Amino acid sequence: MAGNRKSQQQLTPLELQIMNVLWDWGPSNVQSVQEKLAASPKLAYTTVQTMLNVLHRKGRVRRRLRGRAFDYAPVLTRDKAASNAIGDMIDRLFAGSVDGLLMSLVKSQQLDPKKLQELSRLVEEHERGKKGKEHESD
Repeated sequence: MAGNRKSQQQLTPLELQIMNVLWDWGPSNVQSVQEKLAASPKLAYTTVQTMLNVLHRKGRVRRRLRGRAFDYAPVLTRDKAASNAIGDMIDRLFAGSVDGLLMSLVKSQQLDPKKLQELSRLVEEHERGKKGKEHESD
């Protein structure tokens, strides 16, 4: 489990800020991304351009020439980025154990009873789905 996720590059904090702009606003050019970033102090145009080029090389965004400037659009979804980040956290803090994460949440009382009940329901649905797939392959 850990080996799979280590091969996936995690987003840096600045990459994540830029991706959030693209997820929230859709395809944007460098200037639009720069204006929408909440960075303080404001990032230089060339810094934003460099980071978008890095994200493009990593396959996280695609770009399309529009006039004289590129528009950048996310390839990586917000859900996939969250899943990658959570998986990385589970690997680093809980030695790859999802059970360890869940037990930590329960013990620290981060889940109210309603959320805990919803989590139990989701786990049951997931288990039923896995059993159904096992029987299909028989």
